[in-house]
Amino acid sequence: MTNKLALLTTISLFGLGLLRVDAAIIYRSNEGWSVEGDPSSEVESNAAEQMKKAEDLEAKGDTKAAYESYLALVKHFGLSVLAPKAQRKVGMLLERAGQYDKAYDAYSTYLQKYPKGEDFESVVESMFKIGKLFLEGEKKKVFGIKFAPSMDRAREMFEGIVKRAPFSKWAPLAQFNIGQALEKQAKFGEAIAAYNSVVARYPADPVAVDAQYQIGYVRLREFREGSYDQAGAGKAREAFEDFINRYPDSEKVAQARENMKQLEGGANKGQLEIAKFYDKTKQYRAAVIYYNDVIKSGPDTPEGAFAKTRIEELKDKFGEDALRSAPEKAETGAKVATRRKLQAKVETSARPDYVGPPVTLPPTPDEVAPGRPKLRTSPIGPVPDVEPPLPAQENKPAGDAPKPNP
Repeated sequence: MTNKLALLTTISLFGLGLLRVDAAIIYRSNEGWSVEGDPSSEVESNAAEQMKKAEDLEAKGDTKAAYESYLALVKHFGLSVLAPKAQRKVGMLLERAGQYDKAYDAYSTYLQKYPKGEDFESVVESMFKIGKLFLEGEKKKVFGIKFAPSMDRAREMFEGIVKRAPFSKWAPLAQFNIGQALEKQAKFGEAIAAYNSVVARYPADPVAVDAQYQIGYVRLREFREGSYDQAGAGKAREAFEDFINRYPDSEKVAQARENMKQLEGGANKGQLEIAKFYDKTKQYRAAVIYYNDVIKSGPDTPEGAFAKTRIEELKDKFGEDALRSAPEKAETGAKVATRRKLQAKVETSARPDYVGPPVTLPPTPDEVAPGRPKLRTSPIGPVPDVEPPLPAQENKPAGDAPKPNP
């Protein structure tokens, strides 16, 4: 069993690049592990002598022996005033060797054991820099081999800083970077919560401005990468409005306003798709109605510009009179009722404050007259072509039209 432990320890230290391969590991009950035949691994009689030996070895460039000596000081003289410095040196040597993951753990041990150490802020800074490396793509090592970048590990590192150094100057940035790591994983809800924590816990810190903006940006991403849900668009718009109201002098205000314009364009996407459907199926009058709705909702958006151009093309081809809807009085009562219901549904659902289905309109005389069959009361489908067809226009089944987005 002892031989197995010795072998595993040798492999572990060799993986760190801090131990010679030809050395034997020996365990003594009162001294712990040491390297046979290596004077540098022997523990001095007091902390000062042990620190001097470690520093001399480091100055000579023997980082492996220096690393072992600093570890020995922490182990044997953990209550000494020199122990915090030695613990920091352990992390620094690991960091120089490119062992960033283990270096972070060594620094974290410093924060746990020596929260009042004079190098506390410097250690937190080192931890933050390592976390940034992982956030930017540094790969985690396992048995000396680098694997894929780990956003989970980056998040854990920043969470460790917030937990162990909540009043450090690096804590607000660490909390912000928790949101960044979650955002890179497309965990939008958790990212928004992390950014909200920045604003709530560190409102006076400059990074709170970026966090408030980022809340709107993440909601914009949700809207774009989702199904253009209007509720999501409203939340994103509110977040950008909050940002502008709280930080009107921020350099990001212009970008926030531009993002809000993009949200307006996205809100018109559903109406535009319906218009294109009727256009494609040669129900041009219905298409023009929806194109006009797109223009009213966002005249300066790309969708609005497309709608204007297409209406002009249809007018040139068929004439304005042919595209105008027939007067309501020329239609039968049943057709009027159907068109009224659809109009109410579209106009209501298109409103930014829409929260439910439209109110049912009062029945028309045709619906309640004796001897007449009642109209269906369940949600109606696409608008039937209730108007006379255009000249030389084919009347073919159109299929199911997409429904307006609520």
